[in-house]
Amino acid sequence: MTGILRRRKRQVEFIELLEEIDRTTPTHITLIHLLCDNLSVHHGKQVRAWLAKHPRFRMHFTPVHCSWMNQVEQWFSVLQRKRLVAPNFQNLADLESKILKFITEWNATAHPFLWTLKSFAKILAKIDAALPKAA
Repeated sequence: MTGILRRRKRQVEFIELLEEIDRTTPTHITLIHLLCDNLSVHHGKQVRAWLAKHPRFRMHFTPVHCSWMNQVEQWFSVLQRKRLVAPNFQNLADLESKILKFITEWNATAHPFLWTLKSFAKILAKIDAALPKAA
């Protein structure tokens, strides 16, 4: 997991994240797949220009309204449960420090989220429960 924390979420900040990924990923890795939601920041003009100059990056976008398909959303859920349940931060620098520490700890034991038929069925059940019932 690579992360940066910024006050704003614009193309310039997203490009900063892309540059960090580019800098920290060994050059012998020639293809980097990124899964993003459809936020305009992820496919704006500046981002497209940056990607054109960095051909090892391949962008993939989840369908609209399907954030649950994006594994980083699962990771954010873990972060929320593990570090932000009872927020107690002196200031933004303290919050940033604790999130970056969590990323380091996560990376020590990182593993892909396991998608199974059971987990997929659980997600579909949540969707069905949220849909209005036919009369």
